[in-house]
Amino acid sequence: MAEITDITPQVKDKERCNIYVDGRFYCGLKLETAVRHRLKAGQHIELSALDEIQLENEQSQALDKAMTHLTHSIKTEKEMRDFLKKKGYVDAVADAVLEKLKEYGLVDDDEYCRQYAASAGKSKGARLIAYELRRRGAAEDSIGRALSDLTGEEEAASAALKKYMRGREFTKENLSKAYRHLMSKGFDYETAKAALSSLGADEEE
Repeated sequence: MAEITDITPQVKDKERCNIYVDGRFYCGLKLETAVRHRLKAGQHIELSALDEIQLENEQSQALDKAMTHLTHSIKTEKEMRDFLKKKGYVDAVADAVLEKLKEYGLVDDDEYCRQYAASAGKSKGARLIAYELRRRGAAEDSIGRALSDLTGEEEAASAALKKYMRGREFTKENLSKAYRHLMSKGFDYETAKAALSSLGADEEE
């Protein structure tokens, strides 16, 4: 059994408080919820009971916060889970909220990856897109499906190369830098070489 070691008001929301268990932050709660359940420092409690208290009373508020967060831009499931955790919600609340968001079609890693790849694919290669999607916590199978639908990578590489070479002379040094630039943008060897050839150049790495 764990011990509630402190209960402190939140700085940005005076109607909420932070619950510390065994000396470490555990979750956030409405002040009225903490009072109604008579939670206090020094109290021993099962963590599962504390999770139930938050789940019962805060699921709707957590859902509202999540939906507001999504109005700015779509997010991956991991990004939303991290957001809820940062707000002080326990896993049980995050699980319930994410299930609702999936039901509403507001969190969908497949759709997120598809939209991201379609947009980023205008100037980036598949390798960089995959890396960026992994950083955002997208599921590997969702990334794979999005990349399999990706088209126009050769055109994107050519456009990126033309933009890079604008105002630069076609010297061996500049072409070598251009090649490295394309590789840094996530284009593979063959695509980068084809782009250089399309400009009448052919630079080895």
